[in-house]
Amino acid sequence: MPSFDIASKVDLQTLDNAVNTVKKEISNRFDFRDSPVSIELNKKDYVVNVEVESDMKMKQVIDVIISRAIKQGIDGNAFNFEKDAYPSGKVVKKEIPVTNGLKQDDAKKIVKLIKDSGLKVQAQIMDEIVRVTGKKIDDLQDVIAMLRGSDLKIPLQFTNMKS
Repeated sequence: MPSFDIASKVDLQTLDNAVNTVKKEISNRFDFRDSPVSIELNKKDYVVNVEVESDMKMKQVIDVIISRAIKQGIDGNAFNFEKDAYPSGKVVKKEIPVTNGLKQDDAKKIVKLIKDSGLKVQAQIMDEIVRVTGKKIDDLQDVIAMLRGSDLKIPLQFTNMKS
């Protein structure tokens, strides 16, 4: 029976490349000369730590992070910018978690969307992925198109397609 998996993962090496590109671009920009800027990637926890001297520069760094990540092939929705930046001495710090794996709530939303669509497929949650099976590959492709068109605010990858 044809099947595929829905995942939400970010490749660590690609993320590391994007962060290094951001560091290089920020160090070369004129408006960031002589100002303390620190951008570090915590590879264990998938968190990007940013330290700059003002909120305005924080917004500029976030814009650069998003643009460089998109150019590296990382979805901009993979970054969680909900936490506010907090002042710490003379600098402003911000922790930006990166989505790695589907959370249970998101997986349930995906399964509900698939069931509500009326397509003849089955969806089941397996740890950090959702496996979708059906009798026809066309139905599976319709599920992929429907999920791409929905507004879930999470990056999705469709992997392991088997016919």
